Amino acid sequence: MKGIVFTEFLDLVEDKFGLEMVDKIISQSELESEGIYTAIGTYSFSEMLQLVTNLSGNTGISTDDLLLVYAEHFFSVIETSYPGLLATYKDPIEMLGSIENHIHVEVQKIYPDAELPTFLVEEKTENSIVMVYKSSRAMHHFGLGLMNKTFEHFNSTASIVLEKIKEDGTEVRFIVNKN
Repeated sequence: MKGIVFTEFLDLVEDKFGLEMVDKIISQSELESEGIYTAIGTYSFSEMLQLVTNLSGNTGISTDDLLLVYAEHFFSVIETSYPGLLATYKDPIEMLGSIENHIHVEVQKIYPDAELPTFLVEEKTENSIVMVYKSSRAMHHFGLGLMNKTFEHFNSTASIVLEKIKEDGTEVRFIVNKN
């Protein structure tokens, strides 16, 4: 997993819960990196899983809810760091429909060793899209948070239904209807 995902997560934890919480979740985790991350480094997903799980245990907030909030924070990083990418699109449905064939292609150019989830478009109309998320990491709520912020970015709203295809969350269907 790319280091920027870790550095931004720890920044969010510090902003929301304080530096003491950052230190606490790092010390509660068994991290090969010892909790020292650089934005351009690559780290094991198990480290992120430990950090999120320990934050959940210390705050009483579910890991899904933490990933949702984190994704909303991470979208602002995308807006700031890659405004040209977002400016390519005129509509949130268009943007969501291009995750696999454009956005992830651009991410791979910047971070060639990034391990990205797969988003397969099953159906798409002007005002709706049905997509299947596949990832061994089961971070579908991170995807949901990014989708929420995508609609907000375009001054729009949507209803998004998440259906687990596999109970462990490694395969999820998103049914998105623009309001």
